[in-house]
Amino acid sequence: MTTRLDQPREIRRTIVPRPHYDPESFGRLSERIARFLGTARFLVYMTGFIVVWIGWNFLAPHFLRWDPYPFIFLTLILSLQASYAAPLILLAQNRQDDRDRVQYEQDRSRNERTIADTEYITREIAGLRVALSEVVTRDFLRSELQQIIRELDAKDQHQTLS
Repeated sequence: MTTRLDQPREIRRTIVPRPHYDPESFGRLSERIARFLGTARFLVYMTGFIVVWIGWNFLAPHFLRWDPYPFIFLTLILSLQASYAAPLILLAQNRQDDRDRVQYEQDRSRNERTIADTEYITREIAGLRVALSEVVTRDFLRSELQQIIRELDAKDQHQTLS
């Protein structure tokens, strides 16, 4: 665990030192275990283990059997495996929820920025349209110049006649 420089250290005085573990590496390990427990490979391995266990304890000579018919020891092992698997799976799910929450916040923030950018661009385009409606276009300018030329020609003809 890395110490943060922006926070004061905790002062602990204990007679027996506490075991130290890195929560991040333990979380990664739990995710790897949970990922493995959710595979077909694990189910095949577990099924093979149970079939071999039961087969051995049925077919082996009596003096080599270590877990006779009610299979109490097998039940204990499976219960122990389940008691460890459930919290590891929950820990992995909690870590995934945390990652999903962070991803959701980032997506929401990105969407808000995109909406703000889109609104800004929309306002800019509207402003450009308003500005362009007041700007003289090339066709309008040509028509006005042609009108002036016609008026000047008409004035010239009028002056030459008088």
